[in-house]
This record gives sequence, structure tokens and C-alpha cells, in this order.
Amino acid sequence: VQLQASGGGLVQAGGSLRLSCLASGFIFDKYAIGWFRQAPGKEREGVSFIDSADGNPDYVDSVKGRFTISVDKSKNTVYLRMNSLRPEDTALYYCTTLSYWGQGTQVTVSS
Repeated sequence: VQLQASGGGLVQAGGSLRLSCLASGFIFDKYAIGWFRQAPGKEREGVSFIDSADGNPDYVDSVKGRFTISVDKSKNTVYLRMNSLRPEDTALYYCTTLSYWGQGTQVTVSS
């Protein structure tokens, strides 16, 4: 399994970004996949996961109502749509199946 994340960038508070993760060799119908993030000086935290078998997403409380995770199985890609971004969302975002980790993509939100 190889996970390749992209879509990070610099955005003003209140703005939006969409992260993408191309999951090569991953079987979407068997395992969960999602996103962690790590801000400078902080521990890595789970942001959102989706079990593609039943489509049920999970979100950390701080992003509920602002972030949406989705999967396009035809493209082997998982997305994280991030709206109403806040400076505290600034972090390196990782795509992961928990067994496999991609390289991070940096999200920076300016105030």
C-alpha cells in the first residue's frame, strides 16, 4: 500500500482546502482509511476516518461540521474537504490506514 497525499497550502482563516490521498494497493471495502494531523509541539491526533464498507465517517469534535471525508473508489482516492478553516487547524496532515502512512501535506491557516 502506498499513500500519496496532496492539496495542502496556505489559506486565510475562514477559507477552504481539499486534501487528496491516492491509496495505491488499498482495498477500500475491507479497511478504514483517514487523516491524522500533527501541529508543531503537539501530539499527532486523528482528524477523520471512514469505513468504506459502510460509509460511516468519524470526526474529532473540533472539526465536526467543518470537515467532510469522502472516498472515490474509482480513483482509489480519499478526500478531506476542510471548510471554515481556523489557525488552530494548522498542521501537517497525514493520510493513513493506521498500518500504512503517507507523507504529510502541510496546511497553514493565517489569522
